Amino acid sequence: MSKPTVVLLHGVGLDHTMWEPTAALLADRFTVLTPDLPGHGTRPPAGDGVTLAGLADGVAGEIPAGAHLVGFSLGALVAQHLALHRPELVATLTSVSSVCRRTAEERASVLARLRTAESDFAASATASLKRWYDGTDVAADQVARTGATLLANDVGSFLGCYRVFATADVELGPDLGSIAVPALAVTGENDPGSTPEMTRRLAAALPDCRAVIVPETRHMLPVERPRALVDHLTAFLGECSHV
Repeated sequence: MSKPTVVLLHGVGLDHTMWEPTAALLADRFTVLTPDLPGHGTRPPAGDGVTLAGLADGVAGEIPAGAHLVGFSLGALVAQHLALHRPELVATLTSVSSVCRRTAEERASVLARLRTAESDFAASATASLKRWYDGTDVAADQVARTGATLLANDVGSFLGCYRVFATADVELGPDLGSIAVPALAVTGENDPGSTPEMTRRLAAALPDCRAVIVPETRHMLPVERPRALVDHLTAFLGECSHV
């Protein structure tokens, strides 16, 4: 019997390698796919005017029908878009460290980060590492690896994709109630950008979604607490398979 397929979509400025700790824990029970989003990793830089629809269309061809779709941060927004517009691809939707319907204050904060990246890309990468990893027990070499991935980005491509991350929740927000598949929304208790409140907001907006908050965890949940993420994900998928 073939294994169910889980597709893992990474965050902005990152690539498929961020999923290695999670993928290793899933590989015995699932076929795990970790495609790079357009403009990231092995893919060419994203063009001017990149959109959420463009990112979703650019990865849809690598997702088999009926996959269990898991998106992290920007990848969560891409996954939500696919659940809305390509529902045949999505059996379940898991949004990890996702934003949702940002308030005016939350939007001002992310747009300020975008302006920092526009003026000093290296400084913005350093600030991201601090926001994601400070106070965690993630090994220094893993933090350095994340930093190297960020700095390897084409700057213009990164800025375009970050602009999507900063704004696309506005276009998604009114349609979230149309996502019909079973869903899970999970984030870290100490995530300053994709907060527990946002995850609860997302769970309330989706028709069939539960919220999970992982204690004492920051933004890079799949790297910092892969076992906790996999435990919650596999429990959710197990329940869905018995519905």
